[in-house]
Amino acid sequence: QVQLVESGGGLVQAGGSLRLSCVASGRTFSNYAMGWFRQAPGKEREFVSSISREGQSAYYADSVKGRFTISRDNAKNTVYLQMNSLKPEDTAVYYCSRPQVPFTNAQAMSRMNQRASWGQGTQVTVSS
Repeated sequence: QVQLVESGGGLVQAGGSLRLSCVASGRTFSNYAMGWFRQAPGKEREFVSSISREGQSAYYADSVKGRFTISRDNAKNTVYLQMNSLKPEDTAVYYCSRPQVPFTNAQAMSRMNQRASWGQGTQVTVSS
């Protein structure tokens, strides 16, 4: 059972930046695409971004394209989400996710129809 631990959330003013990190346990990190999702109060969890196993390909929700950047460091078992130009509507709990099946396509994660492991989440609050 993989453990995913997110960090880096906080309170920021609109227009500001935050960088989220997610550290995964285990020794097969590079066998898995990784993703970030978020859930705002009263709303369903939604896809934010995903990255392929070696980091060559990245996918984004339309709402964050051009503002957020996902990256990973396989030597550190870590995936990052750099969030710039934050808006109040970005306020949510952000979750790191890993598909349960290795070699799952990163783009497929956006459909949210695979079994996955999740972190505990980190709160991001953007004030206007």
